[in-house]
Amino acid sequence: MRAAGERVSLGPVRGRVRRPEGGRWRLLGRLVHAAGRGDAVSRHELLSVRGHSVAWLFPLLMLAGIVLADTRTGRYEIISWTVLVPGVAAAICGVRTTALYALAAVGVYVLADTTWQHREQTGLPGLFLVTVGGTIAVVAAAVRVDGERRMLHMRDIADTTRRTVLRPLPPGFGGLDHAAVYLSADTVARVGGDFYDIQPGPHGTRVLVGDVQGKGLGAVETAAALLGTFREAAYHEPDLATVAERLEIRMRRHRSHTAALGHADGDRFATAVLVGFSDDLPDAVDAAVFGHEPPLAAGPGGVRRLPAVGGLPLGMGDLVPGPKTPPVHRLALAADETLLVVTDGVTEARDAEGCFYRHAEAVTDAVAADPANAEPSRLVALVRDGTLRHCRGRLEDDTTVFAVRRREGPAGD
Repeated sequence: MRAAGERVSLGPVRGRVRRPEGGRWRLLGRLVHAAGRGDAVSRHELLSVRGHSVAWLFPLLMLAGIVLADTRTGRYEIISWTVLVPGVAAAICGVRTTALYALAAVGVYVLADTTWQHREQTGLPGLFLVTVGGTIAVVAAAVRVDGERRMLHMRDIADTTRRTVLRPLPPGFGGLDHAAVYLSADTVARVGGDFYDIQPGPHGTRVLVGDVQGKGLGAVETAAALLGTFREAAYHEPDLATVAERLEIRMRRHRSHTAALGHADGDRFATAVLVGFSDDLPDAVDAAVFGHEPPLAAGPGGVRRLPAVGGLPLGMGDLVPGPKTPPVHRLALAADETLLVVTDGVTEARDAEGCFYRHAEAVTDAVAADPANAEPSRLVALVRDGTLRHCRGRLEDDTTVFAVRRREGPAGD
């Protein structure tokens, strides 16, 4: 799982598709994503070269430019513009660096006013302006740095929480090649409810991908409850329909519990896709769709949407008479085809004109240009990069892209 702000590669969606690993496209994608996020991590990424910050260089160049302009134009008091230098440093540098630039601005102003003597002296008003401006800049830098430190601490807590819910999946787990990416849409580190997991067992390997309605710890608690039930039921139950029923019951029990506690989020629901892989079905899978975007199948023969008729989201089965869970469909899936599932962070991504991102078309074009793009890792990277490019890095919702396909070799436990 890759969190927001980690390495992002960028490639064109239509036409010739470049490998996501290309250095130029990776750098461009990183800049687009970081600029769109606009938080502390993004700013540090943009102002770093090979891991070393170059933020101090911009105020220095600005100070040198002001001095040069002042010496070349003696009729104007351009030297007073040095008050801007610590202000710029306060926005991108640390407190100590900002304080140094505040002192440098005062020193340069005094030298220009008393030593260089290339124009009339400006006197105390200009010196007072530069001194007060530098002091305010230092205070502003201290406030900004403290806020960034608290925000990054909250993000660390959120990342730890998500890693606890979304356990690491070893390569080849359950006899499946898999790849996943999670991108958070919230810059203040409020975690969302996207979830995914693979559970091998004596009755085959089951996969669950879904999205809990809402954000915050309540959504994470709901996701954790569903994943806990999935891991047990998917291992022990021979029938995938029973696994689906257990998930529906768990969702309603969890809602009743949170409602009894008086929580305002007691009416949560979750969309999900439940898939079962079996050695007895090498060219097919069983799938149940709980109000979720149907998965795509991508392979050398092209891209197609699996015809799985979805039911109501998890937790809403009591609203209809009859069966409380959607039917389980047996769907054709060749051994060389990859199953792709995305959450609504992808399907609801909008560009500047408000148009939604059509990831199915993007995947179709990419696989047609190069069938190797159907590999899980490349497919996930392609959808991730296309989504970020389409919405200019401004995600409206947490985003999960999950891809999985069969592979040769023994299944894990």
